[in-house]
Amino acid sequence: MSQSKLTLTEIIKKRKSVKEFDPNFKIPREEIEEMIELATEAPSSINLQPWRFVIIDSEETKQKLDSLVQFNQRQLHSSSAIILILADLKHADYVSEIYEKNVELGYMDENSKDYFIETISNLISGADESYFKEQGLMDVNLASMQLMLIATDHGYDTNPIGGFDKTALLEALNIDTSRYVPAHLLAIGKGAKAPHESSRLPVESIIAWNDESDGTVGK
Repeated sequence: MSQSKLTLTEIIKKRKSVKEFDPNFKIPREEIEEMIELATEAPSSINLQPWRFVIIDSEETKQKLDSLVQFNQRQLHSSSAIILILADLKHADYVSEIYEKNVELGYMDENSKDYFIETISNLISGADESYFKEQGLMDVNLASMQLMLIATDHGYDTNPIGGFDKTALLEALNIDTSRYVPAHLLAIGKGAKAPHESSRLPVESIIAWNDESDGTVGK
C-alpha cells in the first residue's frame, strides 16, 4: 500500500457506506490484520481493550450466513471480507496480562502495575454483566470507527451492518453467545459503485451550550 496523501479531514469526508463491492478483489489477510492492529490504538475504559474481531473471507462461510443478514446479502457476498466486531464480556480477565505488558515495554514500574491491577480488580469485582456489555460495546465502537477511517486511508471502502440475526450468526460461527456480544458486521473491500451522498443535520440543530439549554438539545 502506498502512503496516503489525504489529510485526516479528507479521509473523514471520503468515508462513505458502500453497498456493493468488487467481488474479484481480495484484500490480503496481512493487510487486514495490519489495519485492525492500528485500529486498536483506540481508547478503552481502563485500557481493557474489549474488542474482538472475526474475519470472514471465504465464500463457504459467507454462504452459511446468507439467510442471517436480511437485506445485506450484496455486501456479504461482494466484499473482500466481512468482519464481525464483538465485545468480550470477560475482557476484565486480561487486566494482569495488559498491565504486565506495560511494565515489559517500560510504560510503568512494578509498583504502579500492582497498584493498578489491585485497584481495577476491586473496582470491577462487583460489576454485573450489564456494565461489561455497555462499556464493552462503547469501546468496541470507538475501535470500529477508527478501522473504517484506516480502511479509507488504505484505499478501501466499508459498510457497517446492524441488520442481522445476532444470536443465530454467532451460533453459525460456533461463537460463545454467553461471552461475546455483537456490535455489528463491517463489510470491507473495493467499492464497485459510487456511494450515495447523504446530508447531515446542521451543527446548530444538534448541540446545546450549557448556559443556554432549555431542556432540549439543539434548535
